Amino acid sequence: MSASVISAAPPLRHDWQQAELLALFELPFPELLHRAASVHRQHFDPAEVQVSTLLSVKTGGCPEDCAYCPQAQRYHTGVDAQKLMSTEAVLEKAKQAKAAGASRFCMGAAWRSPKDRDIPKVAAMIREVKALGLETCATLGMLSGGQADALKAAGLDYYNHNLDTAPDFYGEIIHTREYQDRMDTLEHVRDAGMKTCCGGIVGMGESRAQRAGLLLALANLPAHPDSVPINRLVQVEGTPLHGTAELDPFEFVRTIAIARITMPHSMVRLSAGRESMSDELQALCFAAGANSIFYGEKLLTTGNPDTERDLALFARLGLRPMAVEVRSGTVHADIVETAVCEQVA
Repeated sequence: MSASVISAAPPLRHDWQQAELLALFELPFPELLHRAASVHRQHFDPAEVQVSTLLSVKTGGCPEDCAYCPQAQRYHTGVDAQKLMSTEAVLEKAKQAKAAGASRFCMGAAWRSPKDRDIPKVAAMIREVKALGLETCATLGMLSGGQADALKAAGLDYYNHNLDTAPDFYGEIIHTREYQDRMDTLEHVRDAGMKTCCGGIVGMGESRAQRAGLLLALANLPAHPDSVPINRLVQVEGTPLHGTAELDPFEFVRTIAIARITMPHSMVRLSAGRESMSDELQALCFAAGANSIFYGEKLLTTGNPDTERDLALFARLGLRPMAVEVRSGTVHADIVETAVCEQVA
């Protein structure tokens, strides 16, 4: 990508207004996709997709009440609580991920927030994974400033912590932590010098204005997230959101496109819900500026398209995994946004 093309791009904005985003949602579908694709091409090769894999290192038993999450201990979803995996077991998964072409490995635990005694155990995992030559990512819930510093010192590159939804819809979904708690964790992560992975979930019964509100909150953060996972609600029997009316597929694509326009340098990631997406819907998302996916047979506690299907789709669309030298492929092992502690990363 030439420097002249990048230099022609408008400066990043952190002052978007709700009315501007709603105006984008109202554009004719072909016009919106054209605008998003144009922004995408200013910053990325549209034929490259970052590949990520998720691993849950501690599943179930979460004390929070996120209405979408099968890992909440108060819901009966068939997800059994499990202890934190051993460093050796995590390292074996990381080796498999690297052999499969991943360059980033993310570890996630279904905690509201880790206890200080948990940090050294996770730090050991981070150091071992880092020694393999992989980038490291984690999602562990809320962090204090000291915990963020300790994870950074262990070599953690990225931390995933989603906003989930718009501030004015948040209280309909979660009651066990405040929106500001999420903002505080993101601030601790940035202050520690780590990169952020932060997105949300759509299709939870929110209005279009509230979808715009989620994107507004993300785009107006002090620094745009390096990765923006957009999760499509995975409805799990036993959770309060089971039975929610499904989001129109074109509305989901519109959300992807506006994420791309408002956060042009970020990786926009198709996260939870891909198992139920047709190849045609995924192709539209790539055309709208999505350039990262979770790869593998399982996404935390919900299904994900298997590797063979993903490779076949890439071949049909002329896409290729993003080269390691350029933002690298990813193996995510987290638990955060879609049917977990925050659905996915």
